[in-house]
Amino acid sequence: MLSELSIKNFAIIEELDVSFEEGLTVLTGETGAGKSIIIDAVQLVAGGRGSVEFIRHGTKKAELEAMFTVSNSTHPIFNKLDEFGIEAEEGTIILRRELNQNGKTTCRVNGKLVTIAILRELGSQLIDIHGQHENQELMHQKQHIHLLDSFAGTPFKTAMKNYSELYGDYVKLRKKLSLASENEQQIAQRIDLYSFQLTEIDEAALQIGEEESLESEKVKLQHFHRLFDRLNNAYEAIQGDSHALDFLGTAMSDLEDAASVDKDLKPLAETTGESFYSLQDVAHEIKGMIDEMEYDSNRLEEVDNRLALFTTLKRKYGDSIEDILIYRDKIADRLDELINRDDRLEKEQEKLNSLRADLEIEAEELSVIRQKSATMLEAAIMEQLRQLHMEKAEFEVRIDRKEANAFDYNGFDEVAFYIATNVGEPMKPLVKVASGGELSRFMLALKTIFSKHQGITSIIFDEVDTGVSGRVAQAIAEKIAMVAMNSQVLCISHLPQVAAMADHHYLIRKEVTDERTRTSIQDVLEEDRTRELSRMLSGAEVTPLTLRHADELLQLAEARKTTL
Repeated sequence: MLSELSIKNFAIIEELDVSFEEGLTVLTGETGAGKSIIIDAVQLVAGGRGSVEFIRHGTKKAELEAMFTVSNSTHPIFNKLDEFGIEAEEGTIILRRELNQNGKTTCRVNGKLVTIAILRELGSQLIDIHGQHENQELMHQKQHIHLLDSFAGTPFKTAMKNYSELYGDYVKLRKKLSLASENEQQIAQRIDLYSFQLTEIDEAALQIGEEESLESEKVKLQHFHRLFDRLNNAYEAIQGDSHALDFLGTAMSDLEDAASVDKDLKPLAETTGESFYSLQDVAHEIKGMIDEMEYDSNRLEEVDNRLALFTTLKRKYGDSIEDILIYRDKIADRLDELINRDDRLEKEQEKLNSLRADLEIEAEELSVIRQKSATMLEAAIMEQLRQLHMEKAEFEVRIDRKEANAFDYNGFDEVAFYIATNVGEPMKPLVKVASGGELSRFMLALKTIFSKHQGITSIIFDEVDTGVSGRVAQAIAEKIAMVAMNSQVLCISHLPQVAAMADHHYLIRKEVTDERTRTSIQDVLEEDRTRELSRMLSGAEVTPLTLRHADELLQLAEARKTTL
């Protein structure tokens, strides 16, 4: 529900903060006091069309903020918030919008900047504004099918779940087949390209680790003479004329002999012996390496060419040998698909045909449920119309098939609500009927039924009771109260019958202070409520008679609410 509303520098409202409760809240006041301006503010903060003309004269920007609380954790709004990466703590959703004199608008949801389109999409899940000239969801024919489906209840949800799963698979496969049906020239070009790339990579006979090994070999070849000289010098120092190894052998023998006399010398003798044999092994390995060394200028060229090939392939197919081989396997699979595409397409087309056949069965099931639900909905709406004293009106749910049984995510049905408000008039689409008192009552009948199913947290009625009186006014008041049993309702009204049914009553006043017009809002309680209803009844001076009448009206309303 809409819990808090904050308005600053909007039209004639300088600053206004108001809290709302569950149930029916009625806003009353003299014509021009600013009641509809408050509704305009709610509409804009929910993503409605804005204009710099809304900004209060002499100020730079208008600021609007609305806080909603949603206790139902399964409400669709939370999926939408997740979709846009917006967090909602404890079911609280805050919509904020700023209108600037330069024409720019800033929108935020729970502090996160969003586009107007996102604000509008989220706002439509939270609030529904119904007035003389704007009826939102019910006046958009594409929404009629969703309203009928929600009215159909659990059996339809089960059937729709089965259909949706099949339809998702069908769309994916159809898209895949569509992409595969490119023209033959493009396919031939791709086959040639993949074949060339595959041949080029395979002929290179790449091996994991080969590049690193060749880089090491290249360094050795480039410094062959330096390496050969250093190894020779090292060998001569150990084994050559310096007799270093012979001297170490003599030292080893002398220490071993000395250790036979003095045991404390044994560690020195062992260390010297280990050094002698290690150095002997080193000299042997160096000699073997020198004997095997042979400079081959052709080998250096071969290594350079091989490494240059790696560089070329990496520039084309990946950053490493591993990446190139992964790419190779990928294009090999694609090439196989293209070469054998006819067989594959034939099998997938058979699968698509099978899916379509299953979809036809599931879509037919949806249609059957819709037909049954449409009959029930027609009866329910007609009952509501009778209670609103529109006994001559007619309501019809028309369900037609799309051309050639075309499918979409709703099946192959198209749904439209038709009405006739007077005897002898033809049935017309609801969306094409001009606004007026009768249409307002018709929309109220629809709201009474759909408020249980739409999932909207707040509904606003903006003077839908204009032009009615007497028993019709009382019927409208009761219907609005019934809607408020399933959803929070805010209602701007000039009818005392509607105001009497309110759970909460606010009075909107316009006053002039310091030569500026300002709008204020006041919570109407107890005897003040009787006085306000008396003003609405008399239209001018409040008298003891109108006060008694207002008090009686409040008592009757309280009694009537217990029977709804």
